[in-house]
Amino acid sequence: MVNLKTTYMELKLKNPIIAGASNLTRSVESIKRLENAGVAAVVYKSLFEEQIQLESLQLKEISEEYDDRHAEMTDIFPTMQHSGPKEHLLALQKAKKAIKIPLIASLNAVNKNTWIEYAKKIEDTGVDAVELNMYYSPKEIEMEPSIIENEQIEILKEIKKVLSIPVSVKLSYFYTNPLSIIYKMDKIGVNGFVLFNRLFEPDIDTLQEDYINPFNLSNREDSRLPLRFTAITYDNIKADICASTGIYTGEDVIKMLLAGASCIQCVGTLYKNGIEQIGKMLEQIEKWMSSKGYGSIENIRGRLSKKFLKDPFAFSRNQYVDILLNKEPIIKEREM
Repeated sequence: MVNLKTTYMELKLKNPIIAGASNLTRSVESIKRLENAGVAAVVYKSLFEEQIQLESLQLKEISEEYDDRHAEMTDIFPTMQHSGPKEHLLALQKAKKAIKIPLIASLNAVNKNTWIEYAKKIEDTGVDAVELNMYYSPKEIEMEPSIIENEQIEILKEIKKVLSIPVSVKLSYFYTNPLSIIYKMDKIGVNGFVLFNRLFEPDIDTLQEDYINPFNLSNREDSRLPLRFTAITYDNIKADICASTGIYTGEDVIKMLLAGASCIQCVGTLYKNGIEQIGKMLEQIEKWMSSKGYGSIENIRGRLSKKFLKDPFAFSRNQYVDILLNKEPIIKEREM
């Protein structure tokens, strides 16, 4: 009997498939459907700082609506800084009570104070862990990379001080050296890393001569980058690795496990193939493991990571050079 159980940042998972944050994970009804379909955990749709600021602005407008109606009515409401997105926090509480599998909250803030304040508010809802979306969209040419990285490190240090639940960081790959920032965050005590975050990519409508917001789902080929960094990172850090982006089938999950991931997150395949794809993926994993004689996830995790790979240059520049210097064509022409 194949055992699909795994552990991710201290959470006991019945299998390695986690439903990533999306519109599919924003209601109790959809989350329960995912649970029934077989996912081991759910990442609730992200709370964005823009939501917090918008609600703060709306509250301020309401509180100041009657300020100038009468000379004596200078302020009919008490001064309030902001109430925050209460609906989101209440939804987290309801979702946590409605399911048996672990619920991971997702936070996407900007300012240091907001990161810390809402990480704590999220913990108070009773969720099992929090996933922090750490990335930076460069807008200033003069901004030094070290400034961005140091700020993120300081934010993480403060969050780890105030939270008792596990903390994971979902990173983008837009760092000069992603391995370096992972290593620095790992030293702080981060419990898990999600590799990688798929960021929004705008497009241009040439007819309207304007920007458009396409719904960008990943492709299976997109999994190669997280696969590479998972294989290099495995056993070089204390935190667990959760691979993300381009994972559509059970075979894709197996690849990530062989590279060293403890689990994976998927979203695109749930949109394209429906949530019943989860059962198919689990069946594919079990079938492959049985055919290979593997009894548990731990038997295969990291077998093809850099640590155990016989070829020491598999992840180096040498492989790229070999391809370029190869006299044989990379893609053979079809015979006519």
